[in-house]
This record gives sequence, structure tokens and C-alpha cells, in this order.
Amino acid sequence: MEELFQPRNKGWYAQFKNWAYRQVVGQKLNSPLGMALILMAVVPVAYMLATFDLKLSIAAFLALAGLPLAVFALFNVAFAISLMLLVAFAIPFALKFTGAPLGTLLDLLILLSSLGILLRQIKERDWSFARFPLSYMIFIWLYYNILQVLNPEAQSKMAWLYTVRSVAIQQVVFFVAAFAFKTNQAGIIRVLKLVMAMCFVSAIYGLKQQYLGFSSGETAWMMADQERYQLYYQWGMIRVPSFCYDPTTFGILMACFGVFCGVLLVGASKPEHKILLVLMLGISMWAMAFTGTRTAFGLVPVGGLFFGGLIMSRKVLLIGGVLAVLGTAFVLKSTNSGVIYRIQSAFKPTKDDSMNLRLQNQKKIQPYIQTHPFGGGLGSCGVWGRRFNPESELAKFPHDSSFVRMGVELGWIGLILYTLLHYFVLRTGLFYFVRCRDPWIKTLYAGLTTWCFMLAVACYFQEAILQLPMNVIYNVILGLLVTLKNFDPAFMKDQGNLS
Repeated sequence: MEELFQPRNKGWYAQFKNWAYRQVVGQKLNSPLGMALILMAVVPVAYMLATFDLKLSIAAFLALAGLPLAVFALFNVAFAISLMLLVAFAIPFALKFTGAPLGTLLDLLILLSSLGILLRQIKERDWSFARFPLSYMIFIWLYYNILQVLNPEAQSKMAWLYTVRSVAIQQVVFFVAAFAFKTNQAGIIRVLKLVMAMCFVSAIYGLKQQYLGFSSGETAWMMADQERYQLYYQWGMIRVPSFCYDPTTFGILMACFGVFCGVLLVGASKPEHKILLVLMLGISMWAMAFTGTRTAFGLVPVGGLFFGGLIMSRKVLLIGGVLAVLGTAFVLKSTNSGVIYRIQSAFKPTKDDSMNLRLQNQKKIQPYIQTHPFGGGLGSCGVWGRRFNPESELAKFPHDSSFVRMGVELGWIGLILYTLLHYFVLRTGLFYFVRCRDPWIKTLYAGLTTWCFMLAVACYFQEAILQLPMNVIYNVILGLLVTLKNFDPAFMKDQGNLS
């Protein structure tokens, strides 16, 4: 290799050029000259950032820091997934302090990672990561949502544009994850640790909000809108959202994360892992209690029952039975605490005025869904409906549930497709859980499938999957469902039967 760096002539210019090349390119700036060049570049950049307007300086700094990350995300898809997760947690929190279009950062990462995959496919031409029943179902779902731009009932193309990002386009993350982890077991472990770490930090921050209070910026944002404040202040308590945009999303996230930790706890073998999982489980349930989210309270026993039926372990069923008895006693006891009363109300649906109102609204909207097979168009109800078509009756309809929203916006055809999507997700998780033999992979399948089942149930009561960070987490989980089995010995034997 040394010969490559030898100049053809021995002039001082050629020698200097050869030396500089080795210092900068050969040693990748890890040399005295490289350090000097970096320091020389820092001075004008620092001066520029100090003299520019604040907003312009922030934009310039983000561009300087973001460009290397963007390039790295283009060529390292697993890194792009981790970056997406970090951005998905950061965006809802940051939007409380700024009106900047931060959601485009996530769109950019999805675009870059997708472009990186396409560039690699020019050479590899291996599409096996997208050849699963679940992949085909997601393709159909994406295609149907994109076609909604032609829906004659839709009254706003802008509403479709804003809504299709969260409802469909972000599901491209599934294909990115399926590609990134198809042969990358270490990447799977890293991304799971990252998700758990961020959920745990979110739980701790939620407890901080409960016991030490909200920051001045968070308080100002919460009180700036009367409807928002009414959502936060209920039953004499302020519901905590942590890093999420609203307490409901945070509560559902904590419920799913807590049960997931419980599943891993059953399969863990090392004492230090069990201690850490018990800590995460306890903190997440503690934080969930202060969200005041009745859907989340109900999801915990639902997830426990699903997992117990999945593994049919005598020890788990016994512990679950004891917890069920204690939980029943807890629900029946009288209390003056707003937190406890809120939890108890989740298990008394017949006395819940909010639930009865939702059922009435669903009855009212059924004739519309039945007579509109393609619905009123994406974004016809909810936030975007009120923004782009405020006079529409659909914009005023309180859909609440994801299933109801799909029926209204996408019609009964879209509702069937959305239900089938959940079916294929659960089918995939159960299919590989039954066939895999490695105990740890089997445990991960049990935990991830339970998480998906809880979200499917939550979608009946809330828009559980459409909000960040749950949207990205969910699609990463779907990617893990189709890649984890690649590292199980039993799957290799049955590989011909898995398509």
C-alpha cells in the first residue's frame, strides 16, 4: 500500500501533496494536520453562529450537525431506525415550545433510509425482506390510502396530504426495519434496548412532572388552549404527558411498556436483568397511574390475560389469578383519591358517561359508514378536518376510536382493510412464536405480540397508533416480528413453509 502514496517525482510540491493526502485521507483526519484543519474550521463557524440572528444561527447549527447524520442514515439503515426513534420521542415534546414543522425531520429520515435501501438494491436485488403476508397487507393498506387522494367525497386535498403521513406513509418504517434487521441480530438487541431506555426515561420524567411540577414552558403551553387544559385537568388532578403530546398517548405507552417488561421478566434468567425489569415495570405502572388514562388501565389486565393464554404457564396463571383477585378488591374499595377513582372507573364501563357517549356517537355514524364504501376522505374528521374544512359535519364528529375514524374517513372498505392489517400483525407474531424454539427469541415474540395485541384493543377506544412516538415504535416492532425468526434454529428447518 505504501507504493500508492509515493509521488512520481521528488519535487517539494509533490512531496507536500503526498504528505497532506496521507494526513487527511489516509489517516481520516486523525493526525496533527487533521486536528489543525478542524480547529481552523471551528473558529469561523463559531463566529458565524454568534453573529447571526438567533433563528438563523439555530438553523445553521442544525444543518451542520444534521448533514453528517443524514449521510450516515443514508448508508446505515439500522442507525436511521435509531435516529427515527429518538426523533419520534423528541418531536411531541418539542412541539410544546415551537411551531416549527419538526415532523418533516421524521419524513426526511424515512426518505433517506428508503433511498439507501433502493441504492443497495441496485446491486443486491434481494427483496426477501418484503416477501411476507404482513408485507403484502401493508402494501395494500398503503396503496388504498394513497388512492384516497382521488376520493370524490373528499373535500380537501391538503387534509389528505397532512393525514396520509401518520396513517400510511410512516408504515414505510416497517420495510426499513425489516431490511435493517434481516441479518443484524446485534442491531435488533440495540434497538430494543433503545426503545426500553426511552420508555423508562419517559416514565421517570412523568414522575418528575407529577412530584416536582411542569416547567414554565409546559405550563404555558397547557394553559394556552382551554380545550387542551380541560383534557389535562380532570378529577382534581393534572394528568401527566411526559414527553408525549397528550396524557392518553403516554398512558397507553406506559401500559404496553410495563406489560412488555413483565413478559421479559418471566423469560429472564440473570438476576441483574430481573432486578432491572422489575424496576422498569414498577416505574412505568407508577407513571401510568398519573396519566388518568382509563384505556391504559384496562389494557394492563388485557395484556396480562393475552400473555397468560399465550404461554399457558402454571406459575404465570397462578400469579395472574392472585393479581386478578387483588385488582378486583382494589376496584371495589371506596376512595377519595382522584387517581384511584380514575383507575376504578376504567373497570365500570356502564357507569362511565364518556363511554356511553362514544357508543351513542358510533350508532349515529353507522348509516354514513354503511352508505359510503370509500368514506369521506382522509383528514375529513379530527384536527385536520377542523383546520381545512371546519364547516363539514364530519369535522365536528368526535370519532375518538381509530376504528371509527377509519370507517368514517376510509369507508367500510377501509375499515375492513384496517381490521385485516391488525389480524395479519397478530397472525405473524403468533405464527413465529409457536414455531421458534430458542427461549429468548420465543420470549421476545411473546412480548412484542402482546404489545401489538394491546394496541389493537386500544385502537377501539383511542387513536393509539397514529400518535408519535407510538407510530414509529409500532412499525419498528412489526419489522422485528418478521426478522427475529431469522436467528432461530427451528426456523431454518421450516424455511420453505414460511412464505
